[in-house]
Amino acid sequence: MKKNSLTKLAAVCTASAMVLSASGMMAAAEETTYKVGICQLVQHVALDAATQGFIDALTDELGDAVTFDTQNAAGDSATCATICNQFVSDGVDLILANATPALQAAAAATNEIPILGTAVTDYATALDIDEWTGATGTNISGTSDLAPLDEQAAMLNELFPDAETVGILYCSAEPNSEYQAAVITKALEELGYTVTSYTFADSNDVASVTTTACAENDVLYIPTDNTAASCTEIIKNVAVPAGKPIIAGEEGICAGCGVATLSISYYDLGYTTGEMAVKVLTEGADVSTLEVEFAPNVTKEYNSEICEELDIEVPEDYVAIAAEE
Repeated sequence: MKKNSLTKLAAVCTASAMVLSASGMMAAAEETTYKVGICQLVQHVALDAATQGFIDALTDELGDAVTFDTQNAAGDSATCATICNQFVSDGVDLILANATPALQAAAAATNEIPILGTAVTDYATALDIDEWTGATGTNISGTSDLAPLDEQAAMLNELFPDAETVGILYCSAEPNSEYQAAVITKALEELGYTVTSYTFADSNDVASVTTTACAENDVLYIPTDNTAASCTEIIKNVAVPAGKPIIAGEEGICAGCGVATLSISYYDLGYTTGEMAVKVLTEGADVSTLEVEFAPNVTKEYNSEICEELDIEVPEDYVAIAAEE
């Protein structure tokens, strides 16, 4: 009888230990936390919205279990490198690279920590991938802010069918801007326009290059260019007095100096990137096989203030960009 009692007691103790062990494992799982490093190239409306969307998506899903180290490189690629190297030293669980130079810096900093890009136009161009399949095959994926360039060319033609010359204005240091310029040049030429590119090296050249472009063209086009997005006031102060309308690649640039755009929502783009991050962090998704995602919708938008100044009427299916409060 005594031996039987001891056996029963041992069984009870074993079962209790198993329960406690399982409880401990569950508690540990519940207490899992994640640290995400965010490297944003520069502060402007589009990139700010993408970062906020990303943070909101992760916070909606993970709450206090995720913390963010958000750093802004103030438009400097070397600073992007410093920020991303620090993230690697800190052992973050994931890096968000907001804009192409940030993505390139993150890629150079680590081939192990998962990296998600956002507001990156073309990943093959940014990462020098020759045969693009939709996924990078590395520790990098993310979202693209590329709106259909042929549709943007069609928008320019819809609004300015009588124009003959188009000047494309962008920063020569941004490879994705160069990519967009090449693609839309072909589309515009097929519509019968004479197209010339005008590039500035940095913000110091913007006014002079814009002045030349305005003097030599009927209409200007600006792609999703971070330097241009940071200098919209300078561009507006040249283009509007010259009476030259600008079609922009995204809403932020259009709000600052353009008349119309076929734009995505950068907040939604960032949110989508955040949803991808949740899959990587909590579901074990393999970032190397995650295909780059695109914004689901584009919207025809116009800047009512500049359109009024330049006496431009837009069709009814265009939506006015909301004025900043």
